[in-house]
Amino acid sequence: MGHVPQRLTILHTNDIHSHFEMVSPLAAEIERQRAAAGEEPVLLLDIGDHMDRAAVETEGTMGQANIDVLNLTGYDAVTIGNNEGLTFSQEMLSSIFSGLQCPVVCCNFVETATGEPPHWMKRHAILEKDGIRIGVTGATAAFTSFYSLLGWDALDPETTLREQCLLLAPQVDILIILSHLGLPADRILAERLEGVHAILGGHTHHMLEEPLMINGTAVCGAGKFGRYLGRLQFERREGQPGFSLVAGECIPIDPGLKEEIVGPAATIHLERGREALQQTVAITDRELPLNLQGESPFGNLLAQAVRRFTGTSLSIVNTGQLLGPLPEREVTAGMLHALCPSPINTCVIKLKGLDIRIALEQSLTEEFYNKVIFGYGFRGNYLGSLAVDGIKILYDPQKIPYDNNIAVFVEGNPLEDDKEYNVGTLDMFTFRAGYETIANGKDPVFLLPHFLRDLLGMELQRPDSLDECMLTRWEIKSE
Repeated sequence: MGHVPQRLTILHTNDIHSHFEMVSPLAAEIERQRAAAGEEPVLLLDIGDHMDRAAVETEGTMGQANIDVLNLTGYDAVTIGNNEGLTFSQEMLSSIFSGLQCPVVCCNFVETATGEPPHWMKRHAILEKDGIRIGVTGATAAFTSFYSLLGWDALDPETTLREQCLLLAPQVDILIILSHLGLPADRILAERLEGVHAILGGHTHHMLEEPLMINGTAVCGAGKFGRYLGRLQFERREGQPGFSLVAGECIPIDPGLKEEIVGPAATIHLERGREALQQTVAITDRELPLNLQGESPFGNLLAQAVRRFTGTSLSIVNTGQLLGPLPEREVTAGMLHALCPSPINTCVIKLKGLDIRIALEQSLTEEFYNKVIFGYGFRGNYLGSLAVDGIKILYDPQKIPYDNNIAVFVEGNPLEDDKEYNVGTLDMFTFRAGYETIANGKDPVFLLPHFLRDLLGMELQRPDSLDECMLTRWEIKSE
C-alpha cells in the first residue's frame, strides 16, 4: 500500500481594515476550507491592518471587536500593520492584544525603553500541527520617525528577518514570513533570504491570483478588505526530504455567505461601539456648513483647531478630511468620528512662503479640490480645498490660475516668498500627497497620538471658536 503524502493547508488574510461586513463571509469560507481539508492540518494567519479606527466597531471598542473576530475565527498567528502600530498608544496596544488567543509575531518592532518586543508580541513562533513544525516570523513597515514618537524602535526588516530565519530553519519543516512590508520589499526578501517556503504579504493591498515563485519562495498577497482568502497547500511525499508547494490561489469571498458565530459577534460590537461614542463633546448654537471646493465655517474650524494645537502662527489643512457639515446642538464623539474618521496627526514644519502660495493657488483649481486620494491615512474621498487660519487671502476668480491672482497676508504683512514660516499642518502632506509643495517643509515635528477629531473636540469647547470660524479668510479682490 502506498503512503499518503503529508499535507498542510495555509490560509491567509491581510489588510481587512475593519471591514466588519466581510468577517462573517470570510469565516464561512474558512470553515468550508477546513471541512474540505478533513483530517489534514490547516493553519490560519493574518498579516496586519486588521484594525482600522475609521470603523465604529474598532473606535468604539478600542480594538476589542477585532480581537474578538480574530479569536472566534480561529487564527493561529498574526502580525501587526501600521494601522495597529501607529494609531494606538503603547498602553492601548497592550490592553488590546493581551486578549488575543494566538501569538502576535513580529521581529522588527521593539520597545525603545527595553530593546525587546512588548510582552504581547514574539519575534517568532513555532506552531505544531499533526507533527509538522511550522516556523512563523513577521515584520511590519518601519515608519521609524513616527514609531519613535510612540516609544517604539522599528528595526531594519531584512536584517531582523534574516536572523530569525537562520534561527528557525534548522528547527522547522516549513518556514513562513508574515510581511506587512509591501510587495516590492517582499520580492527583494525572497531573492535574498534562503530556506523560506512562503512570504505572506500585505500593506500594498496586492492580490496575487497565484503566488510569485522567487528563489524557491512563494510570494503571496490576498488583496484588501476581506474580499479574498489566500490559500497555499504544501506536501511532503515519502522519501522526500522536505515540503513543496503544490497549490496556491486567492479565493474570492462571496459577500452573501453567512455563519452563526462571527457575524452575530460583529453586530454586537457595532451596537457597543455606537453606545460608547454617544458621549457629548460640545453643544453648539448653529450648524457649521462645509464646502470642499472653497471656504466654509467647518473647514475654518478644523484649521483653527490645528493652529491652536500646534501653537503656530498659521495653519493649512485640506477640507476633504471632513465628510459633512457639523450639525447644530449636541455634538457627540461618534459624530466627530463619523465626520472626521482619518487617523491623521498634525505636525509643525518650516515652510517657505513660495510653497505656501503655490498650494493656496492650487486650492482654487478643480484639478486639486476634486482630486481623489487613496492611502496616507486618508479616509475621505476628495482632497478638497485648503482651509487656513492666521492667513488672509485676496484673490481674483476671473484671472487664470497661477497668473499671480492671489495676495496673501500673514499677521497683516504680505507673505514673503523666501521667508520660512512655522506652519501647523497634517502628516499626510509630508508624504507628498495632494498639495505637494507642503512636503517641501523642513524639520517636521509630528504630534502623536491625537487625531484631527480630538482637536475638533477641543476647539469646539473653546469660547468664541464658532464666531471665529465664520470670519472669512479668502476674500475676492474688488478692482
